[in-house]
Amino acid sequence: MAVWGERLAGVRGVLLDISGVLFDSCEGGGVPIPGSVEAVARLKQSQLKVRFCTNESQKSRGKLVGLLQRLGFDISEGEVTSPAPAACQILKERGLRPHLLVHDDILSEFDKIDTSNPNCVLIADAGDAFSYKNMNKAFQVLMELENPVLISLGKGRYYKETLGLMLDVGAYMKALEYACGVEAEVVGKPSPEFFKNALQVLGVEAHQAIMIGDDIVGDVGGAQRCGMRALQVRTGKFRPSDEHHPEVKADGYVDNLAEAVDLLLQQVDK
Repeated sequence: MAVWGERLAGVRGVLLDISGVLFDSCEGGGVPIPGSVEAVARLKQSQLKVRFCTNESQKSRGKLVGLLQRLGFDISEGEVTSPAPAACQILKERGLRPHLLVHDDILSEFDKIDTSNPNCVLIADAGDAFSYKNMNKAFQVLMELENPVLISLGKGRYYKETLGLMLDVGAYMKALEYACGVEAEVVGKPSPEFFKNALQVLGVEAHQAIMIGDDIVGDVGGAQRCGMRALQVRTGKFRPSDEHHPEVKADGYVDNLAEAVDLLLQQVDK
């Protein structure tokens, strides 16, 4: 426990990943990871500040929060930092009109965005919409632009559903990068701006915060590059090889969110 005391000393704010940490998604909804509903409740009853930080881009923030509430989580839409609203702000600020390759369930997030005569491509985890036809259309739009801009809501390799691992947006982003000779701008984890925005809303400095996630690169590596500490849970997309990643080492590995919260609250109570 002395080791954990050193690792968790001075933590005032907690950023929680959602998919793979709170619940595993499945056809028609999701199932809570055992102990996670109670763990979130205990965190929010403590003196620690809590914010949810997700790359979820198959559901709008409202639909995601609605699902979590039905699963028993104490969460509101205003407590969630997600990539689609952040991307909309960027599009407006830069006068970008995107060709959208996204899941139907998040199209509503872009209702106020001009998509006529596209001057960029924006992709998210489009699921079955990642067909050859749709990918080729995105490729054609980029190739026709003098200064092609590709924006991706995340760069994850895969995520976890109850049926198994699922290919994520990062693979399709890399395909377009390779084919078009462009480098995507990532909105979402592990982008430093994404974490900085969450910390600003939370009201704590990076050294006072800890990220809890299941993705060794996007969650752990991204948070650490911003000066935060990060724990990886052995749920969701976690693979045993993550504990021996050649570039990223978490500040600690825990079996699940419940164990992480136990450790955090033991330090807070001292």
